[in-house]
Amino acid sequence: MDRRQRKSRKAIFTAFNTLLAEKSYSSITVQEIISEADVGRTTFYAHFPTKDDLLKELSNEILDHVFSTSLADEGTHDFSSGQVSVERMISHILYHIRDNNMNISRILSSDCSMIFLRSFRERFSLYLATIVDEAGTLPVPWSYAVDMLSSGLISTIEWWVAAGMKEKPETVASFFSKVFLLI
Repeated sequence: MDRRQRKSRKAIFTAFNTLLAEKSYSSITVQEIISEADVGRTTFYAHFPTKDDLLKELSNEILDHVFSTSLADEGTHDFSSGQVSVERMISHILYHIRDNNMNISRILSSDCSMIFLRSFRERFSLYLATIVDEAGTLPVPWSYAVDMLSSGLISTIEWWVAAGMKEKPETVASFFSKVFLLI
């Protein structure tokens, strides 16, 4: 993607976030996004076939970093060293949700949250598989454990966001870990 394409894409994402702050997802039109981003209809559709595709791409951009396997010191948190664990990974995810509060809170509090949460569940399941040994260490079927952990984490995130994210990410990860004794 060349610089001009990246600039257009960023303008579309910014416009979409601005509109999400003002109104529900279902009431946002592609025309409003185009007008806010100051791009042409052809440019929008060159990047995103539909408004749902725009949301999926925005979600993927957020989730690409949240679930990155190459961790570095990120200012507000540093999980680049130390033992890999589900609790540390959840803390890392929660820091990103807090640091990207505006984007994620808007998405989670809108009528489009299911699209984001579906992507989140898929990514979390894949990520969980990289750090938990499924070969006999769990007393339940692997697919069940992954589904329960994913559902539990989504509920935890929704609870934390709704409560104003007052608890530290490590504290919330600890809550999650204590509830799910499998970790």
